[in-house]
Amino acid sequence: MIVGGVPMLFGGASKAVYLAVASIITPFIAAYPWSSAGFGTKFANPATLPTGEGLGITFNSAGTAIAISHENTPFVTAYPWSIAGFGTKFSNPGTLPAFHGNGVAFSPAGTEIAVAHNNSPYVAAYSWSSAGFGTQLSNPGAAVTGNGKGVAFSPAGTEIAVAHFTAPSISTYPWSSAGFGTKFANPGTAVPDPGFSVAFSPAGTEIAIGSTGATYINAYPWSSAGFGTKFSDPGTLPTGSGFGVAFSPAGTQIAVAHNIAPYVTAYPWSSAGFGTKFSDPGAAVAGTGRDVAFSPAGTEIVVAHNTTPFVTAYPWSSGGFGTKFADPATLPTGAGMGVAFGQL
Repeated sequence: MIVGGVPMLFGGASKAVYLAVASIITPFIAAYPWSSAGFGTKFANPATLPTGEGLGITFNSAGTAIAISHENTPFVTAYPWSIAGFGTKFSNPGTLPAFHGNGVAFSPAGTEIAVAHNNSPYVAAYSWSSAGFGTQLSNPGAAVTGNGKGVAFSPAGTEIAVAHFTAPSISTYPWSSAGFGTKFANPGTAVPDPGFSVAFSPAGTEIAIGSTGATYINAYPWSSAGFGTKFSDPGTLPTGSGFGVAFSPAGTQIAVAHNIAPYVTAYPWSSAGFGTKFSDPGAAVAGTGRDVAFSPAGTEIVVAHNTTPFVTAYPWSSGGFGTKFADPATLPTGAGMGVAFGQL
């Protein structure tokens, strides 16, 4: 249940769930308790705000930290997280990302954090602990070739992928506590330029990349050897650039946030690839979809977008979109650019 905007747990049987949105107007970040009823009362803003437009957001897997990538130095900002909300901001990393932070991800073990950013080397990775940012890890030996837009770790934490603005649009590397390994070969069938978003399936056996070219969504089998043969494109394509992509927690659906109505498109997913597109939501997303996320239970789906109310949520089932949840009582203050669930 929700009391005073804070999830209350009983008997330790469940975890409190939270939803956070990165937006382009101060305070640049908004966070809410989440339940089957939808949005709870917005948490108080952090005492020290991010310094620029929020572009990406993530919780660590333990739910004890939240990070936002943003414009303006230091380009990434992180906070402890608890059932009370934001804690005191962690110190900035000793060596900052090179420019605008576009995407951010924690490794599954929570021992590293990576930021996709503008300006060479286009990705920066750091060790991470309960004390915050540690030493920056060495840059990849084979460089990312353009502005980093999205970053993701594989579920096993043994690979990292960066979606970027210049061919080959996706760069992938083995990952360990030492950082980047030798770059994997590019996919045999190229991702159209530019790449904007990337996600691994929960089993780590597929990878999907959203791009602005051609099909807007591109998916491949994935293994320790890298990319397999590209899956067939969906029968009904998204209608615009794939700015955000997410698999459901069960790995049985995939969703794409994009820039032309209906602004979000979802499909069944299996080891054979895309199924027949789900019906569009009955209450439409209001504008360009910038990011999409499924709840940890896989029973809700949320889209961050550039038109008020800036975040839109729906129940989710094997039948697709349900009836839209009420908007949060206190909206994000500007275009929603990133959205993430956490649980604690």
